[in-house]
Amino acid sequence: MDEYSRFVDWDKMDSSLQSQDAKELTCLELPELKQLARQGYWAKNHSLRAKVYHKLISNIPCRTVTPDANVYQDIVVKIIGKRSSSSLALPEFVDDSLVPTYCLNAEGIGAVRKIILCIANQFPDISFCPALPSVVALLLHYSKDEAECFGQVCRILACNDPSKRLIDQTFLAFESSCMTFGDLANKYCQAAHKLMVAVSEDVLEVYSDWQRWLFRELPMVYIARVFDVFLVEGYKVLYRVALALLKFFHKVRAGQPMKSDSIQQDIRVFVRDIAKSVPPEKLLEKAFAIRLFSRKEIQLLQMANEKALQQKGITVKQKRQNVHLAVHAENFKSEIVSVKEMRDIWSWIPERFALCQPLLLFTTSQHGYSLSRFYSHSEGHEPTLLLIKTTAKEVCGAYLSTDWSKRRQGGSTLSFFGTGECFVFRLKPEVERYEWVIIKHPELAKPGSETENHTSPSSSTLASSSAPSYSSDHLSPFLSARHFKLPSKTASMFMAGSSECIIIGGGDGQALYLDADLNHGRTSHCSTFNNQPLCSETFQISLLEVWGFLDTMNA
Repeated sequence: MDEYSRFVDWDKMDSSLQSQDAKELTCLELPELKQLARQGYWAKNHSLRAKVYHKLISNIPCRTVTPDANVYQDIVVKIIGKRSSSSLALPEFVDDSLVPTYCLNAEGIGAVRKIILCIANQFPDISFCPALPSVVALLLHYSKDEAECFGQVCRILACNDPSKRLIDQTFLAFESSCMTFGDLANKYCQAAHKLMVAVSEDVLEVYSDWQRWLFRELPMVYIARVFDVFLVEGYKVLYRVALALLKFFHKVRAGQPMKSDSIQQDIRVFVRDIAKSVPPEKLLEKAFAIRLFSRKEIQLLQMANEKALQQKGITVKQKRQNVHLAVHAENFKSEIVSVKEMRDIWSWIPERFALCQPLLLFTTSQHGYSLSRFYSHSEGHEPTLLLIKTTAKEVCGAYLSTDWSKRRQGGSTLSFFGTGECFVFRLKPEVERYEWVIIKHPELAKPGSETENHTSPSSSTLASSSAPSYSSDHLSPFLSARHFKLPSKTASMFMAGSSECIIIGGGDGQALYLDADLNHGRTSHCSTFNNQPLCSETFQISLLEVWGFLDTMNA
């Protein structure tokens, strides 16, 4: 065996990983490295993977003073002493995480604990890092000794490039990443997300496992392939692979009864046994086939979720607090939707606002059909939820990310505003959600495209003013207009209001128009993307409600 075999139990390893083909890595340019990592160029050669990891990790920008192998040799005896490695208790910040064996031999399993304790000594600012045992165990496979592994893990932890997020090291970062994953699953795994909502009382509790799927349940061969790409491309790879796992779980288990009383446990078992249904190559292929977010967009969403948690005082781990609050049946009463329907709507909204409870701001049954009264009750609240019931018993609505007071920025001109998190939906006769058209069809936003022709005629005529600016502390920045280089006419074409009317334009060509007296409205849709309108082309409103979001944790 080679110089990187000290801690490996080869009897437990996949025999294909023992290949000693004469391969070398001469390319260090990012585009080529991405392709090689995704294709598994070094996956079949243990020694080559070790050398590649060493090169990639040595290129990570770090703090000026970062502990290295020499530091480990200086401190390990002082910290560990003569204690048996099997009796060493892990620090609290790993959250009682089990140390995965990953085909390590007895010496390797003990070395993981020693390395983690030395890391805790050198990184007193780490307060929550449940992925650390897995990262140490994995890298130990590709290290000559404990000191080298310690140095490599320290470089990952000490990364100081703000654009290169690697491993969560605080509870705030971890919890916000769980919320971010929930937001992404909501948008890009809608069928699986619908299942999670149906079978779980607390969706965030399910999604709080997303890193566990990767760093504890995935078999060695799989997590090594993921780590290959992670070291090259960064944190977004983890989101992609976890979403792919969720998609495969839903596909394999669709229509089958749950195997346990917990959907969390079912997903864990599925990921643990993933080799029975999905090979590593197929998992990565699925992950990178998801057309979605850039690193910048993840950062925006992560910052928004962190801000929401900070405002609620959730910054450190406590005894499990039910952060993801459901809509409380005893406190909720609507003349348009049931508690079950409101919970379904609540599962669509961004996770940072799902922490809140619905608060009725305006209802035509109490406040009448005055548009000015609608504005007066709705302004000052961001976001809001609009519900409409027609005289034909149809029910539709919209999630609106921006305060209606923004309508005044265009002066007397009817101008559009809002962010890409807005969406319109229909509940009756069938349930359907329609996102921002530019999210689902980004090609329409390219200069010279015919985007305006794919929206309603009224929208393209009225959206002539430039997109409004947003302050840096705006709470809903994800996919907002200013983060896209889009033509002004399409950049924030979602919601607009004046004293004469309200216009709400959704994705897939959907648009909703309300008259000044709020008695009548009409819908518009583009057959290019969708043949089902929200409701009747022209309709009379039976009831209209506007709901705000009450922060019950700080109330």
